[in-house]
Amino acid sequence: MSTVESIHVDGVWKQAASGATREVVDPADTEVIAVVAEGGAEDVDAAVAAARRAFDTGPWPRTPAAERAALLHRTADLLRRDREEIALVESRDTGKTLEEGRVDVDCVADAFRYFADLVAEEPAGRVVDAGTPEVRSVVVHEPVGVCALITPWNYPLLQASWKIAPALAAGNAFVVKPSEVTPLSTLRLVALLAEAGLPAGVANVVTGAGDPVGARMSEHPDVDLVSFTGGLASGTKVMAAAAAGVKKVALELGGKNPNVVFADACATDEGFDTAVDQALNAAFMHSGQVCSAGSRLIVEESVRERFVTELARRADLVRLGRGTADGVECGPLVSAQQLARTEEYVASALAEGAVLRCGGTRPEPDADRPAAGYFYRPTVLDHCDRTMRVVREEVFGPVLTVETFRTEDEAVALANDTEYGLAGAVWTSDAGRARRVAGLLRHGTVWINDFHPYLPQAEWGGFGKSGIGRELGPSGLDEYREAKHVYQNLNPRPVRWFRG
Repeated sequence: MSTVESIHVDGVWKQAASGATREVVDPADTEVIAVVAEGGAEDVDAAVAAARRAFDTGPWPRTPAAERAALLHRTADLLRRDREEIALVESRDTGKTLEEGRVDVDCVADAFRYFADLVAEEPAGRVVDAGTPEVRSVVVHEPVGVCALITPWNYPLLQASWKIAPALAAGNAFVVKPSEVTPLSTLRLVALLAEAGLPAGVANVVTGAGDPVGARMSEHPDVDLVSFTGGLASGTKVMAAAAAGVKKVALELGGKNPNVVFADACATDEGFDTAVDQALNAAFMHSGQVCSAGSRLIVEESVRERFVTELARRADLVRLGRGTADGVECGPLVSAQQLARTEEYVASALAEGAVLRCGGTRPEPDADRPAAGYFYRPTVLDHCDRTMRVVREEVFGPVLTVETFRTEDEAVALANDTEYGLAGAVWTSDAGRARRVAGLLRHGTVWINDFHPYLPQAEWGGFGKSGIGRELGPSGLDEYREAKHVYQNLNPRPVRWFRG
């Protein structure tokens, strides 16, 4: 266990102004792995003031795009250098497997490189045809200012990078609040930014709870943009707090994501095996603690029994354990609160008539699964419908619900019958059907015969209550910029509108 000075303001690591601390635990065995500062409103005010100075009078917003890009590339190189160390930190902090941690570090490096290249290669401005050679008209993009970045506990490093990389590429200064449950990898990332040469004050961190830290960041009058990833209830509070200052707001609020399987996708043994395998990945990766998890299996009635039987059989074989152990396929839930939440959702589903096909309990403890750990078996709930809470609400645990359909129209209606709209998938061997269904799904990302992959150059975000705005892609950069129209009259002369 170590005590970490986890508040970073104007280039200096420090403790909270109040002196308060919080323990960070390994969810596999509840061992305390670090003690971090528990910040408050006073710490936020100091961090925002540092970011404001760095933006208003510091060099970073005026640094040429090519130089900003070079720093992002150096950061990516440092991430690769420290890959194993950071992956281990992420694994112990979140409970995910070490291999998942390594993949996360690689994806973070890719995001930094993508935004570096995007801003470095971008034209200086878009020339607008004013209809006369006597006018030069151009639209340029400038950094929005001071950004408040609030990130979640499930992918702390990855989600931080999706905000920090474009914010820096655009020339902003920021204050980031990692989840109080999983703050450690974000602290490492900010340290690497300093090592890469980022000027003091541009990157600031305040660790602590959503209230008061996140709340103060959202309402602070010197913050120009708030970007939040997390739950719907917290997101609406962030949006309300930011509204008084008419700030730019970007929200990624999760989803209840359908995985639609047509019978024709299972017509061959290979197709059946692939669809079942991907349904497992969709639902149980990182113990289902993924905003885009395919937690709603919507399968054609004619193949339902065969499909669900095999899916449940394989789910029962998933090896649970601490993420750093060899051969472990799935780690614990992140906290006692998340474990209790999952258990409550399963209990409510069974009370409402769902049929338990596998899981539904904590596993027996062993050497890789300490009794104190927050483990829960992958769970498949059959005969579900939209009246059940477990189908409507985001569980964020290893729980898969099964619904069935008979027609293509019914499949689309079920998939879209959610207040969320983050992601979804369709499995079919019919190319025409794939295009039709993908076009009708009201979700920000739609996979055809796949689940979970994303590209840093493609926008990520959702419809409905899954949020506002987009991360990644060109739109992800534009979230952190303001468009300015510069109109230059090359031959000024009197207008004579007024004759006096």
